[in-house]
Amino acid sequence: MDTTEASQPYVGRFAPSPTGLLHRGSLVAALASFEDARAHGGRWLVRIEDVDGPRCVPGAARQILAQLRALGLHPDGEVMVQSQRATAYEAALQILIARGWAYPCACTRSDIERALRSAGTPPARHASAVYPGTCRNGLNGKTGRAWRLDVARVLHDLGLPAVLHWHDRRLGEQTQDVAADVGDFVLRRADGLWAYQLAVVVDDADQGITDVVRGLDLLDNTARQIVLQKALGCPTPRYLHVPVVMGENGEKLSKQNGARPLDLADPAQCLQEARAFLARSGWLCGR
Repeated sequence: MDTTEASQPYVGRFAPSPTGLLHRGSLVAALASFEDARAHGGRWLVRIEDVDGPRCVPGAARQILAQLRALGLHPDGEVMVQSQRATAYEAALQILIARGWAYPCACTRSDIERALRSAGTPPARHASAVYPGTCRNGLNGKTGRAWRLDVARVLHDLGLPAVLHWHDRRLGEQTQDVAADVGDFVLRRADGLWAYQLAVVVDDADQGITDVVRGLDLLDNTARQIVLQKALGCPTPRYLHVPVVMGENGEKLSKQNGARPLDLADPAQCLQEARAFLARSGWLCGR
């Protein structure tokens, strides 16, 4: 699979969602991306991923940028803000529609679950439901609520294998059958908001990102993003997924499970702890 040319100047990014302030886990991701960029003599950019507006906390984006400044993590360019980029996302969607690779979907979540149960393939507990393709061949008189990508058609038309292969710089070779494991995923949601997968692919291309360094919890997004990159003619960055910090409950430390904001009374100590975590995990930047 074609990826970013090794000779192309390195451009990395950190893309926090302003659903809360930076915590220990998000600092690990920020520091890993920052230090990898520096190790390669590259640029490091910041993007505020506020495409899911209802979940964003007022003022959090401004405070996150202040936290990064306090930590000495200064971006090498203008900060991109997803909520200001609807025109770019709409243009990408129209390209996919024009090529016959995106279609409207009238299904609700309960519709999808009923269809899967009727087919004898209910989703496993805590697992995302694989869309059964109900609206792929038409709405049958219903009103479209969302837009989805016809994954199998994209892969077929582009001559790509059903099972995508890509290389993670830390984890090695990775594979996923997107059509079977994920199904036709959403590009624009029923509430009119842009889906993360489309936004991140368009943004990475527009920012010239060559290397994505992010948490292991986002590994499963990679194949979907590669499909979209191929469909839109965007370059595929190199990927590196670093370990995530776990909370006391054994789950990923996150804003959703009560992660406390960083105490920046001693920024150097925060950075030291994040570096120690990455070192314990066996990851060395620049590798």
